[in-house]
Amino acid sequence: MQIYISEEAIVADIQDRFQTLYPFLKLEFFRKPHAEGEYSPENEKISPDTLIEKIRTRHASGWIDISYYRTAAAVEYDFSHIFGLNTQILRKAGTLWLETVSTDNWTLEELNNAGKPAKSRPFQLPDAPDVDNE
Repeated sequence: MQIYISEEAIVADIQDRFQTLYPFLKLEFFRKPHAEGEYSPENEKISPDTLIEKIRTRHASGWIDISYYRTAAAVEYDFSHIFGLNTQILRKAGTLWLETVSTDNWTLEELNNAGKPAKSRPFQLPDAPDVDNE
């Protein structure tokens, strides 16, 4: 799964394509990069109607891989290093959207599944603890 990034695109186009594939995740763009393990300030968020050419620091068009097995950290890294775009992936938690700061090492599939409402997830018993019979 890939998204094409061009200078003519607007932020909302990329966000919509991303969220079509991952309905319980959201892709946000920011003026400045965030350090590993840190949150992006709300006042740095870029408006969805912004042209990509206005916010990127690397002016190349191309594809970005957003396959289900890629981690949030890897996708954010690619946006930054290939296109010069500062992004943050957020996961739905009830009615809130949480930045994936502590779960950046999770795959997009894992994050999307974690964002699903509990009643839409299949029921699964937890693993039984190991017990020594001595």
